[in-house]
Amino acid sequence: MPEIRDDCLRVGQMAPDFSATAVVDQNFKIVKLSDYRGRYVVLFFYPLDFTFVCPTEIAAFSDRYDEFKALNTEILGISVDSEFAHLAWIQTERKLGGVGDLNYPLVSDLKRDISTAYNVLVPDSGVALRGLFIVDRDGVLQHATINNLAFGRKVDETLRVLQAIQHVQANPDEVCPVDWQPGDKTMNPDPMKAREFFAEV
Repeated sequence: MPEIRDDCLRVGQMAPDFSATAVVDQNFKIVKLSDYRGRYVVLFFYPLDFTFVCPTEIAAFSDRYDEFKALNTEILGISVDSEFAHLAWIQTERKLGGVGDLNYPLVSDLKRDISTAYNVLVPDSGVALRGLFIVDRDGVLQHATINNLAFGRKVDETLRVLQAIQHVQANPDEVCPVDWQPGDKTMNPDPMKAREFFAEV
């Protein structure tokens, strides 16, 4: 497993910018994280193309892409594969282990610079753990989770956290309690005013 570095990336910091080749609509394109400033970004790493858990996650995020787009959010998938491997995987049908056409870019991190910057690279194998990061409109990292290789993430939870981030940024006098969903009651982070919330629990 990767060691935790002293300069380990933390939420509240600027997300490391990068420029890399991605597959977008079956074409190669240079993408930069900073190009998405003004939008939220869900940035997720996965180990390798043509594997097992990975296509289930990538397809699930693509199938729900419109929900993210409606929240002013772009999705970027990243692995250490080349852009040519990404393209071949996209051109492979899902029923054959491919991912088919995707609604968001797949980024190539062949030099492993991005995985290293986000501290998800496993040195022994050279692949990235299942790191997921939410970057806000100003380029600040607001959320980070890292799964081990053998189990996938949940799109619903990513959407829920994204909506909570957007809510508290739009309402700085509110915080979101456990399992908060849009429309649920929030809390005021004040010792006295918070009692109103707890009195109704």
